Amino acid sequence: MSKVADQICVIGLGYVGLPLAVEFGKHRDVVGFDINQTRIDQLRQGQDLTREIDPAEMAQAGYLSFTSDIAEIAACSIYIVTVPTPIDATRRPDLGPLERASQLVGRVLAPGDIVIYESTVYPGATEEDCVPILEAHSGLTFNRDFHVGYSPERINPGDKTHRLTTIVKVTSGSTSETADRVDALYREIVTAGTYRAESIKVAEAAKVIENSQRDINIALINELAKIFNKLDIDTEAVLRAAGSKWNFLPFRPGLVGGHCIGVDPYYLTHKAEQVGYHPEILLAGRRLNDGMGDYVAQQMIKAMLKRRIQMADARVLVLGLTFKENCPDLRNTRVIDVVRGLQEYGVTVDVRDPNVAPADALAEFGLDLVQTPQPRTYEGIILAVAHDEFRAMGETSIRALGRPGALVYDLKYILPPEQSDLRL
Repeated sequence: MSKVADQICVIGLGYVGLPLAVEFGKHRDVVGFDINQTRIDQLRQGQDLTREIDPAEMAQAGYLSFTSDIAEIAACSIYIVTVPTPIDATRRPDLGPLERASQLVGRVLAPGDIVIYESTVYPGATEEDCVPILEAHSGLTFNRDFHVGYSPERINPGDKTHRLTTIVKVTSGSTSETADRVDALYREIVTAGTYRAESIKVAEAAKVIENSQRDINIALINELAKIFNKLDIDTEAVLRAAGSKWNFLPFRPGLVGGHCIGVDPYYLTHKAEQVGYHPEILLAGRRLNDGMGDYVAQQMIKAMLKRRIQMADARVLVLGLTFKENCPDLRNTRVIDVVRGLQEYGVTVDVRDPNVAPADALAEFGLDLVQTPQPRTYEGIILAVAHDEFRAMGETSIRALGRPGALVYDLKYILPPEQSDLRL
């Protein structure tokens, strides 16, 4: 099959790939590819279960088609890989999806093609791990027959203000000419502009430190919150006071999950250890943040014991399960650590999240979500995720779900300080 000049194929149509395919599809021919046929069928009907793209915007992408058939992407000349890069049970990078995507692209790669990776990886992964797979499956030679680029994703799920087109896009390429082509490609759709990095490794490193920096800052605030709790000082009051200084960074304590902040640092620490350096601050921040769910559960248990509530008879309602507000994303959510921590003490835990499909919660965690919590049922209520629906409830509606004297633990500062019993 002959190639169509500059026709784009986006590999992986999740939170990152779909917005990219839709935006390019407003201007040029794009094929969106995903191995999940159910996902393809939904997108063909204009339905996006991630809620990142509404049907009206999908309809604007008049040059976009969807497929799960590799034969239908063979005519493309630009391949953009946006598959996830998770970590495994031992917190080591899992490049499996990226490797399989590279094998797939390698099977249709032809001379003159460009492969651009957006998946978060450690510095060097694109050229050291992905390129050899492309060469092996295509029979072509890197930087002679085909070229690669790297442009890290900066998608923020659930954020309707900071979108693909309004966030500066870092770009890079395996040669100077390729870097120029990749940069020009993204400038077609990113109104905020682009930043052309000096090399692919620089762009890869920039991505992992963006979220590592946030992770470390949140870990610091989480540790401060633990200290202030022991000193019986309101952490939020301290942060407001400190925030009166112009250069104080406005981080807040909380659970750190999701597919970026809770994952990306492990990619950098993995690479650092490969070259003989054992990271200290990065791993310390990860350990602290990974332990916050259990800390929250213990704080709730201690408060309940002080009120002489019997754990075996206690029920706690957790409001929110996703890793962040106003999105259905359950990836690496640390709310589940709170749930499991409470259950270890014999507490019966109900979870409500209007943004999550019940089938997803059941498949991922074995949880049967509560759709309509009954009033005066719970000894404790935890505001775990700041969904708009929960913010709109107010203290009266929240406390109405609890029995007389029920504890309200506000993890997200949804309520004024005087209206909750526990806060981070």
